[in-house]
Amino acid sequence: MILVTGATGFLGAEVVHQLTKQGLSVRATRRESSQIPALLQHNSLIDWQLADLNDVADLEDIFAGVTRVYHCAALVSFRPADKDKLYRTNIEGTANIVNQCLLSGARLVHVSSVAALGDARRGEELITENDHREYDPKAHAYGVSKYEGEMEVWRGINEGLDAVIVNPSVIIGANAGAGGSGAIFKMVKDGFPYFTRGVSGFVDVGDVADVMIRLMNSQISAERFIVSSENYSYETLLSLAAEGLGVKAPSREAKPWMLGLAWRFAGIFSLFSGKPAGLTKDTAKSSLQVSRYNNEKVIQATHIKFKPVAESIAQICRILR
Repeated sequence: MILVTGATGFLGAEVVHQLTKQGLSVRATRRESSQIPALLQHNSLIDWQLADLNDVADLEDIFAGVTRVYHCAALVSFRPADKDKLYRTNIEGTANIVNQCLLSGARLVHVSSVAALGDARRGEELITENDHREYDPKAHAYGVSKYEGEMEVWRGINEGLDAVIVNPSVIIGANAGAGGSGAIFKMVKDGFPYFTRGVSGFVDVGDVADVMIRLMNSQISAERFIVSSENYSYETLLSLAAEGLGVKAPSREAKPWMLGLAWRFAGIFSLFSGKPAGLTKDTAKSSLQVSRYNNEKVIQATHIKFKPVAESIAQICRILR
């Protein structure tokens, strides 16, 4: 039996979709409050199970007969107030999955993030799987939680776990909704006029799921892989999104000092409104970072042919229009 955690999420739903398209039965976990995405509704090959990753009793029942696990469940947040939730879900929850895999002998593909990686080595332009995060007291809690969660998988590997780790860059796709990377496209559609000089890697959600399935079906173990199609500046990404949506491209550069004021005002507004701040110190900082990723290792291992980012953007925009 195949188990997919976080199956109602953006990536988890795509993994389940691709597996069931192959005629495979899947046991899929979801929280009681989560909605089954349209992509997966009325699919008789899916055995939905309510589960709390921090409830070991829940996991013991769900792991019965499981031989393969895709661990996609995670909390993504850059809000300082979510630090405890991030650690509980992304670190403790992952530790519980690792322990159950060790007990059952199941093979694991764990979804980490490029946020768990360090900076490129001196003299190198691209970040690789060999660039490890160094201690930084100012690091945002999400990156720390993904790094520590990945360390739980490595701990399991040292104890005999058969596992592979993937580190996706920014995952884009039409089913992202208004959250995560989908917020970028909503922002452009609404006429947001600013861009930053930041650079990051981007990858289509379908390619990430494809890589995960290829790695699961391989003999590869105790390795991690950056999963990224291309490195794009946010200015270029926003311009292509604007072109696809038929709106004016952002034309004003958001300087660091402007972002500094913006996240502070957003925090003050949040205090009065009771709503989460739309911009935080960590998201502002991330939008200015220049991080370019090397995808050679995963291409050599899986022979994946990544969808060009421009093609993914065009597809997203056609649906949003």
